[in-house]
Amino acid sequence: MYRGRIAPTPTGLLHLGHGRTFYHAWLRARNAGGAIIYRNEDLDPQRCKPEFAHAAMEDLRWLGLDWDEGPDVGGDFEPYDQSARGDHYLAAWRNLRDGGWIYPCQRSRKDIARATVAPHAEDELSEPLFPVDWRNPVKDALDYGTPDGINWRFRVPDGITLRFSDAFAGEQSFTALLDFGDFLVWRRDNVPAYELAVVVDDAAMAITEVVRGEDLLLSTARQLLLYAALRLPAPSFCHLPLLCDENGRRLAKRNHATALKTLREQSIQPAELAIHWQSLKQACRIHLKSTNN
Repeated sequence: MYRGRIAPTPTGLLHLGHGRTFYHAWLRARNAGGAIIYRNEDLDPQRCKPEFAHAAMEDLRWLGLDWDEGPDVGGDFEPYDQSARGDHYLAAWRNLRDGGWIYPCQRSRKDIARATVAPHAEDELSEPLFPVDWRNPVKDALDYGTPDGINWRFRVPDGITLRFSDAFAGEQSFTALLDFGDFLVWRRDNVPAYELAVVVDDAAMAITEVVRGEDLLLSTARQLLLYAALRLPAPSFCHLPLLCDENGRRLAKRNHATALKTLREQSIQPAELAIHWQSLKQACRIHLKSTNN
């Protein structure tokens, strides 16, 4: 059975880009006769706010979306708030530690930014590579009973190439230590990193396809390494183009002019937005049909 998910992060109001992506995640699940799961990705206690979580549900219902499982309707895989799933992430951290996949790291993002440059400077989605000579031996990890108070990084297999076929973006390929380096799985403030949390939750909730923005294509390569290390089945992926403003910059939560709540308060009708999504909607249907054959 197809199981998709809608997974907003409540750090601000959802904008048009979020609405379009979540709409297509919902659409693919409904076209496949499957289920859609709503997960509230409220991991960051400093930035995530309950009012934004509530607003996200209101905005998505305004767009006509519904879900079969979620924080407000329950389901077989509760809880659906990531802030309440700490035991799941801690168990995964232990498995990675015991398997020799991760190591403690004292380096900060500022340290890395000062020491390195992004692999493709013209690409705003690229990031600095963690220097190989800064790695700690993975055996040091066994000295730690908990991940608290220190960053933890996944040691990527040197030179391995991760390939996957994306339902919208096509064939993808990323090479470790060229396109990405050792990445965070746990933060020093005792919060699991995005990469680890979504892998654990998508596997636990039996998600069969992840629909999200193309800015997360590189994250998929890292997450495939985590699925393999944790011996979890990986879902398929569908990464959609990002919406940009009139200056060609991708939409951001700080731009309240494109917030769904703002449009809703201006009496914009969801059908008016859907008109602009028709071409992508048709493309998604074609890709979904092809993947089911």
